[in-house]
This record gives sequence, C-alpha cells and structure tokens, in this order.
Amino acid sequence: MNLALKTDNSHYEKGSIRNAVSFALNSAASHARQRFEHYFSTCKNFEKIYNMTSEKFMEQFDAGSLGDEQDYFDWYAAVRGVNLWRERYEILSGVSV
Repeated sequence: MNLALKTDNSHYEKGSIRNAVSFALNSAASHARQRFEHYFSTCKNFEKIYNMTSEKFMEQFDAGSLGDEQDYFDWYAAVRGVNLWRERYEILSGVSV
C-alpha cells in the first residue's frame, strides 16, 4: 500500500515535511508500544492471580461461564487493549516516509 501526502499548498520544504511526518509516525508508534506493554502487563498480572491464560479467560468470558467480578471486566478490557495497541504498533512501525 502506498500513502501520498499532499504538499502542493505547503510553503515548507519537502525535507522538513518528511521529517515532521516521520517524527509524528515514530511518536505514535512509540505511544502504541507503550500502551501495548501496559495492557500486556495487566493481562499477565491477571493470569497470575487467576492461574489462567488470557486466551482461556476470553473463552470462558465469552461463554458467560465466569461471574460478574470487576476484575473480569478489567481483564477483558486489557485483552482488547493488547489486541488494539499491538495492531496499531505493528501498522505504525511498518510505515516508512
């Protein structure tokens, strides 16, 4: 996939634009990595507490076989966070300018 930047109306040099866009992408990728690591760590903590993998937890959560403890909803959100931020990190870190 190719992405194009429209710079016709800009008075900035292409090198400056490239540097700014590269900086923004790198910053966003770094932020995504940090968010991924946070949610991953949260999942690992729940896995230790409940002696269950996040995959097994999601199966049981989706099947409705767990209770309504707040931890379960927090764990569910953390698993979703891992998936979302991993995807964003992989996409952003794969983009080059």
